[in-house]
Amino acid sequence: MESILDAIFPIGPQFFVGVIVAVIVIHLVLATVGILVYFERKISAYIQDRIGPNRVGFDLGLPLLQKLFRGFGFWGLGQSLADGLKFILKEDYRPPQTDKILFSLAPMLSVIPALIGWAVIPWGGVIAIDPIVIGGREFVSGGDAVVGAAAVDIGFIFLLAVAALSVYGMTLGGWASNNKYSFLGGLRASAGMISYEIPMGLCILVVVLTAGTVGPNAIVEAQVAGSGVWFIVAHPLAALLFYACTLAEGNRAPFDNAECEQELVGGWHTEYSSMRFALFFLAEYAHLITGSAFFVLLFLGGYHLPFVPGLQPEDTGLLAALLKFTVFFGKVIFMIVLAMFIRWTIPRLRYDQMMKLCWNAMIPLSIALLVAVATVKFLRIDSVVVFILVNLVLTGAGMVLFPKLPVANVNKRIPLAGSRFSPIPGHAVQTAPSGSIARSESPVPEHSSGIISAH
Repeated sequence: MESILDAIFPIGPQFFVGVIVAVIVIHLVLATVGILVYFERKISAYIQDRIGPNRVGFDLGLPLLQKLFRGFGFWGLGQSLADGLKFILKEDYRPPQTDKILFSLAPMLSVIPALIGWAVIPWGGVIAIDPIVIGGREFVSGGDAVVGAAAVDIGFIFLLAVAALSVYGMTLGGWASNNKYSFLGGLRASAGMISYEIPMGLCILVVVLTAGTVGPNAIVEAQVAGSGVWFIVAHPLAALLFYACTLAEGNRAPFDNAECEQELVGGWHTEYSSMRFALFFLAEYAHLITGSAFFVLLFLGGYHLPFVPGLQPEDTGLLAALLKFTVFFGKVIFMIVLAMFIRWTIPRLRYDQMMKLCWNAMIPLSIALLVAVATVKFLRIDSVVVFILVNLVLTGAGMVLFPKLPVANVNKRIPLAGSRFSPIPGHAVQTAPSGSIARSESPVPEHSSGIISAH
């Protein structure tokens, strides 16, 4: 027994911290998804001049608290709980003629990558761990550890690889449903996500070249060191392109053509119900959390806030780690709320417009930006001012050149013989309603006049 304990203990500080962070963050993400559903309902209501959920709540039996909650507009907090209960209690229906195994496997393949992608995020920087001794035996050795589930130096590659796996869940969900709408939705999702991974990877290379490292925590330290300018200031174009890619990867508006209701009903999850659909729903918000955390890491300085004590890389105490974690997660929530405002403000793009935006604009711009940054680094003239000038010049060039590119007429009207747009020679086309009730303004023709259709 002693030999087994000697072989296991002491465990390293990174393993000890990683297990704690993994347990905390996975539960925090799951709880945040429920809160985000409430946020999205309220934000969409305010934008559309509605009230939103204000009836589902908890009767605490305390008039003072009830009055306080009503004064701050906190009614409807139980909406997410009601949604969860609805998913659990709904009938779990699977249409006939579907692939039983793949139909159940697809939601799992969507939610698992979403719940493990954040593992390489350094939520709280570095923490110094003192040796932990229990009963005279050292169980945890002392040292420094990254406040993340896994301290991987090539964490960017892990995150991109995990994000790419979610394509399989959408594709299999569309294929296994034995539904043409679902199949087309799966094709749209896979084509869009694969396409937008290209500019996303190029924007990451821009940050890697600028920082000179591929370590996630080293990226944050590179934004703090020197001038202390976050990369969103040095590379605003890369930040804009990367954020658009995160919305497209998470199938968020205006890039949610995979589930375009007016064309494809619900997309690849049209035939899903109950908890199978809930897993797709959970995966979308979990992807949004992971993508926002990745953006904060690359462009918003991670846990750093300028001139705030306790949020610098040299602060490695427990209180500093908790403070850094709070700041990091606060920035993530801010980016998620921004995505919600974008969803309920900007109209959905057509599928051909979405793909054209990627291949005709975002990919050439990201390639040009990467080449320009590599040139600047090679000439050793890299500075914040030079990087800003490079971004501004490329943005102006794109605004001038891209409108002049040839545009194919993909919406050419197809003539339909006998229609009012393509009448048959020698035949008159009647486009007005034939019934008297349909030509009147009310269901009672004798009490109205005019030819306004009641349909």
